[in-house]
Amino acid sequence: MFSKRSYKLYAVLACLCMSYTACQEAEEFPLEVRTEELIYDQMDINGQLAEQALTNLYTFLPKGFNRINGAFLDAATDDAVSSQLSGDIHILAKGYQNQFEVVDEVFAHNYTGISRANLFLSKIDVVPVSETFKQYWKAEARFLRAMFYFELIKRYGGVPLVGEDIFEMEDKISLPRNSFAECAQYITAECDAVSGLLRKDAALVPANELGRITQGAALALKARTLLYAASPLNNSANDAGRWQEAADAAKAIIDLNYFNLNSSFSGIFTTRNVKEAILSVQSAKSSSLEQANSPVGYYSDLYKSNGTTSPTQNLVEAFPMLNGRGIHENGSGYDEQDPYTGRDPRLEATVFYNGQEWLGRPVETFDGGKDRPGTALIQTKTGYYLRKFLPDLSSASNYPAADHNFIIFRYAEVLLNYAEAINEAADAVANRDIAYAQLKAIRGRAKITAGDGSLYGLKGNMTQDEMREAIRLERRLELAFEEHRFWDVRRWMTAETEFNKMLRGIRITKTADGSFSYHVEAVESLVFQAPQMYRYPIPFAELQANKALIQNPGW
Repeated sequence: MFSKRSYKLYAVLACLCMSYTACQEAEEFPLEVRTEELIYDQMDINGQLAEQALTNLYTFLPKGFNRINGAFLDAATDDAVSSQLSGDIHILAKGYQNQFEVVDEVFAHNYTGISRANLFLSKIDVVPVSETFKQYWKAEARFLRAMFYFELIKRYGGVPLVGEDIFEMEDKISLPRNSFAECAQYITAECDAVSGLLRKDAALVPANELGRITQGAALALKARTLLYAASPLNNSANDAGRWQEAADAAKAIIDLNYFNLNSSFSGIFTTRNVKEAILSVQSAKSSSLEQANSPVGYYSDLYKSNGTTSPTQNLVEAFPMLNGRGIHENGSGYDEQDPYTGRDPRLEATVFYNGQEWLGRPVETFDGGKDRPGTALIQTKTGYYLRKFLPDLSSASNYPAADHNFIIFRYAEVLLNYAEAINEAADAVANRDIAYAQLKAIRGRAKITAGDGSLYGLKGNMTQDEMREAIRLERRLELAFEEHRFWDVRRWMTAETEFNKMLRGIRITKTADGSFSYHVEAVESLVFQAPQMYRYPIPFAELQANKALIQNPGW
């Protein structure tokens, strides 16, 4: 089960993220002699190798950029398709995944992380570092272990809780699955236990501390776990008490009075240290995202653009106008022949569309344009490319090395979690006002105009059902391509409707006078097989290794 392996040789001690000098000094010791006794050394007053072992645990955190064989997970939702003609993401998007071919396979990966965390916690006490550092390190390892369990339960439902056990190659394992509720309770209890032991977010000032697990991260994991536990997929009785617990957990983060919405939406993703980011996976500066996702007509001897992701017309149409009204609402001001003018500024920050400036020229996604040449070159299927996460290079001449740190938790999600949970906790006007406040804050930051009653285009006096739909729309827009839509639609149990549809794109023709005509067209279908696809299948190899495991229904 979960790729059992010996931990006697702790060979992979990754030197990433946090610029620890110990990473360089460790090169004095060949990898093959880094035994547990060397890593957890009773004479090592600085705990250099032990700290590397902890740093290695961070490498098991999810990294969302182009991670499914070069594609974003969102290319298996109604928000995008892969520009590639085939690949792993198509297996997810078309409903082809099964126990023998699990594309987003994290079962073994996360259990390896859990076992390494257990090993770290079992050995670290012998290392004579200060009690303060030891407290931080233990709390970080416990958080990471809880995070790995969350990554498992959002895919598979309940999984075996292994406690403090560390498994070796020769071990015979027979562990039944715990329930989703038991796993969620374990995760939230661990978050409660470590939140007071971790560094406070306000104390993380030095650049080399960025990426560390903090109190805010523990509270954010608890809030997200409770939100999932309260959602229809895991709360069939719609227990309002669970929603209240989720709301309270989100409010606890707000009450820290530390995090806030960044003044610039696009700046969240291109600045290493912002007070909206609660936990990010730290990476070295690079131009990898620009080259992976920019429109294909931008290339030189120094770089190439691959345009791997094609956002859909479905997503583009979901963005409102600058006045906050949906494009099909009366008074929106939407013009089908000038479809990108006067829109929610997050559209321009999320999607490359025809005419948008990039590297000193307009994007050309019209038929025969530089970015949709119609040749055998892999190119957009929808008339759009993914713009989110990239810096402003509208007037640049090439791709500079830039910060691309995948955000796992950020404050805008916390506000949306709070709005969703409080709206579901009880059908009360007071709660509705709280939900309004979160949506207005996010739309205000997006630079949507306040309008009448400062509602930012939201309908006044919404019912609980109307507010639910408004919150779900805002999650889709605000959190696009951050690996939320794929899971949100599942936990809401609306995937059989939302993910069984024809995905659409835009076909643009340039006329003789230089103007453009726009025609919406079908691109490809998205398939969701209910009810089995609400959970992933447990990989066949894991079922064989642990006979006590029971497969999810339908697989």
